[in-house]
Amino acid sequence: MTRILHYSQEVERARATRTPIVALETTILSHGMPFPRNLETARDIERAVRGAGAVPATIAVLGGRIHVGLDDAQLAHIAQAPMLKAGRSDLAYALATNADAATTVAATVHCAALAGIAVFATGGIGGVHRGVAQTMDVSGDLDAIASSPVAVVCAGAKAILDLPKTLEALETRGVPVVGYRTSEFPAFWSRSSGLRLAQRLDTPAAVAALVRAQTALGLRSGIVVANPIAAEHEIPAAEMERYIADAVAAAAAARIGGKELSPWLLDRLLTSTAHKSLDANVALVLSNAALAAEIAIALAS
Repeated sequence: MTRILHYSQEVERARATRTPIVALETTILSHGMPFPRNLETARDIERAVRGAGAVPATIAVLGGRIHVGLDDAQLAHIAQAPMLKAGRSDLAYALATNADAATTVAATVHCAALAGIAVFATGGIGGVHRGVAQTMDVSGDLDAIASSPVAVVCAGAKAILDLPKTLEALETRGVPVVGYRTSEFPAFWSRSSGLRLAQRLDTPAAVAALVRAQTALGLRSGIVVANPIAAEHEIPAAEMERYIADAVAAAAAARIGGKELSPWLLDRLLTSTAHKSLDANVALVLSNAALAAEIAIALAS
C-alpha cells in the first residue's frame, strides 16, 4: 500500500496524532471550474476544513501514485495542466502508466477508503443521467459510494441529472441518504427538488452516530449526507431548470456524452447563467467542507 499511497506531511501528522481528516476531490479543480477560480476555490475549501478544526486531504494521482494531501504547488499544477479525469475504473491505468490524474467523486471515495478516511466533502455527486433509457449513462459515483464506507457530504446530486432515478438507484444499492437539517433532497444549485427524504439529522454528532451504527451493523456502503445550499446563495429550482433543459438539449444535439457530458453541461450553464451557477457552486462546496470537518471531529470524539 505504501507504494500506491503517498501522504502529505500534514496528513501524515494528522494520522499520527489522530486528528480528524476530510478527503477532497480534484476534478473540481481540473474539470469543474475555469482557472484561476478553480485554484482559489481549492485553497478556500482547504481553509474551510482547517478553520473548522480538521485536516484537508485533497486527493489526486501524480506520477502514478495516489497522493493523499497536496501542497500548494501541486494544487496549482492540477488547476492548470491538462490531465486525465480519473473515475474508479481509471485508477489502475493511471497508476500503471505513471500518469497525472484528477480524481472524481467515485475515485476519491475509493482512495479515501483505502487511506482510512471516513468523511469526504464534495459539491454534488453524480447519478443517473437524463435520458438514461437511451444512453444507459449512470455515474460510477453511485457504485463507488455503495462499496466504500465513507460519509459523502454534498449538496445532493447535480441537478443536470435525473434526481428521482438517482435516489432510486442509491436506495437499490443500500446507500442511506440523510438530509442535513432538511427533509428534502437538495438539487445542488437549489435547496428544493420536491423529493422527500425518509431520514433527517440536524447535528454533526447525530451524523457521526449514524456512521458508527452503519459500521457496527457490518454495512460497507457509504452514506450520502445531503446538505442544501444556503438560501442566500441558491438559484431557484424553476429558474435553474430552464437553463438545464437548454443545456441538456444542446448536448444531445452535439452528441456529447460519457465523461465529457458533465463538464460540458457545467460550462454551458456557466455562460447561460452569467456565472451565477459557478458562484452558487463555490458557496455550496465551502459549506459542505466545513460540515464535513465538523462530522469528522464528532466521529473522532
